[in-house]
Amino acid sequence: MGQENPKQDQIFQESSPPKRSLRQAIEVISSLISYSLPIKVFAVKWQLIRNKLEELNSSLIAIEDCDSSQNPILSGMVSAVLASANDCYDLARRCVDLSYSGKLLMQSDLDVMVAKFDRHVKNLSGIFTAGILSQGFAIVVSRPGVNACKDDMRFYVRDLLTRMKIGDLEMKRQALVNLYDVVVEDEKYVKIIVEVGDLVNILVSLLDSMEMELQQDAVKVVAVISGFDSYKSILIGAGIIGPLIRVLESRSEISKEGAARSLQKLTQNSDNAWSVSAYGGVTALLKICASADSTAELISPACGVLRNLVGVDEIKRFMMEEGAVSTFIKLARSKDEGVQISSIEFLQNIASGDESVRQSVVKEGGIRALVRVFDPKIACSSKSREMALRVIENLCFSSASYISVLMSYGFMDQLLFFLRNGDVLVQELALKAAFRLSGTSEETKKAMGDAGFMSEFVKFLDAKSFEVREMAAVALNSLVSVPKNRKIFVQDDRNVGFLLQLLDQEETNSGSKKFLISILLTLTSCNSGRKKIANSGYLKNIEKLAEAEVSDAKRLVRKLSTNRFRIRDLAIVGLLLSVIIQNIKFHVLHTLYHGMDFLVAVKNGFDSSNEQTLSSTSQIQPAIIRGINIDVSLCGEAMNDGLAMRKNGVGGIYN
Repeated sequence: MGQENPKQDQIFQESSPPKRSLRQAIEVISSLISYSLPIKVFAVKWQLIRNKLEELNSSLIAIEDCDSSQNPILSGMVSAVLASANDCYDLARRCVDLSYSGKLLMQSDLDVMVAKFDRHVKNLSGIFTAGILSQGFAIVVSRPGVNACKDDMRFYVRDLLTRMKIGDLEMKRQALVNLYDVVVEDEKYVKIIVEVGDLVNILVSLLDSMEMELQQDAVKVVAVISGFDSYKSILIGAGIIGPLIRVLESRSEISKEGAARSLQKLTQNSDNAWSVSAYGGVTALLKICASADSTAELISPACGVLRNLVGVDEIKRFMMEEGAVSTFIKLARSKDEGVQISSIEFLQNIASGDESVRQSVVKEGGIRALVRVFDPKIACSSKSREMALRVIENLCFSSASYISVLMSYGFMDQLLFFLRNGDVLVQELALKAAFRLSGTSEETKKAMGDAGFMSEFVKFLDAKSFEVREMAAVALNSLVSVPKNRKIFVQDDRNVGFLLQLLDQEETNSGSKKFLISILLTLTSCNSGRKKIANSGYLKNIEKLAEAEVSDAKRLVRKLSTNRFRIRDLAIVGLLLSVIIQNIKFHVLHTLYHGMDFLVAVKNGFDSSNEQTLSSTSQIQPAIIRGINIDVSLCGEAMNDGLAMRKNGVGGIYN
């Protein structure tokens, strides 16, 4: 009736021998777990029992490599486990057969069984903690080769877990060293670690070890595991934040560095920020950053953790109250690249989107510190300069007053230097910054024009990258929109000539031609620029572009043509006006000399008889005279001259 239970028979048959092997205990527990799975009654109770059996089995497997016969404490414990397993088999059989006498009694018996197995788990844990087993009891397991199967790798990790659980100090330390070696060389071991038993929990507990070497080695392993996004939640679930914060306050610099690196990786997810704050991590990290005794290797990841936390407003306010801004401005002057970059990134994050914090950064000397990092005369790495330029752009370019502060520190000259001499990445960043700067205030545009940015933008117009050409063209067009800059630009014949030359090249694509034509259109607002374009010999090419419907080419042709006709017409009109004015002046002076009757004619706008007089005197056709609007101010000037001559008694031809 019911399922057969060979294991239970085996236990009864072999109950007389005083010692039991670990292998037998493991097999019995495994069999009992399988035997209980089909049980339908008291399902919750049996699930609790199976959970305890799983924990117990994991612990027994962990010490399997040790000979229990040589350790009376362990041997006695294994015997007790087998006795409990025997009782549990009996209960399982009755539940399978439904042969128990009463539900309440069976529930009570099952509760007792849960308590027994829980006690066995705790007793084994006590043996592990005490480190009763030493290297002498351990069987040495060789490290698997490079192409080893997963089972061999898992077996090796289990062996290391055993040593960490029940070994003495030296065995535990060596196990941690070996574990670190494999996770660094092969990330597949990281997955095995989080899958095998309670290895993560053991690592977390070792972070609080009073033995400095164990703590250091455990931190190194944790720092590697925390670098994998898939396993961060497992570390957080194991309660690792608190122990890591406590490590930050320990005596070991090595441990503190590893803890800071781990926290930096774990806090990339802002959900973990509050955990760090709850354990006092913000204060501990700020203390590290402000301490003159802290090493660069420790400060850099500590900055990184705080940078990850500033996204939480409450934590950011606390940092501001603790003087974080001044601390990190000082760190931005550090000679260590890692510290410089981390501190600059922190300043960017804490000031982002918060005007009051930006003002604090400026007030504390943040702009000066950033400009100093960007200064080509100061020895800094390219990465530090790149970061400083990005932060300067984000921090200052949206405010005219901050730009003025930048300019007062010589930022324009620095930016121009890197446009001319920087390596590719820094040069591109400098161009982007100059491009954005060119779209700010009129004063900034004038300053850029005076500094020499326009000629540098011209050089980028034939760059290989379309993005670079576009930025240079838009920036140049923005600068030449200022009249003063246009005059400076067209003074150098090479500038206009180069633009027209690029426009004439067949390989220049339509997008680039559009930008070039836009610049030329702006230059036509300047007389000298318009003349140079019209007289350059490239006008036919521009007309062809207009015929090809290239954007704005027609406007450019129209503007150049209109101005050309206007110049010719103005020359003719100017000549006519010169003749007219001379004759008007003659008649006005003559009239004033003999009398003031002509004043009435001027006031009334010249009647027809006057027109005839003027026409006959000057011999200019009446149609031309009627088409010209004579400026009365010219007549006034002539009248003043006539009065002066009469007063002085000058006659001459006017008598």
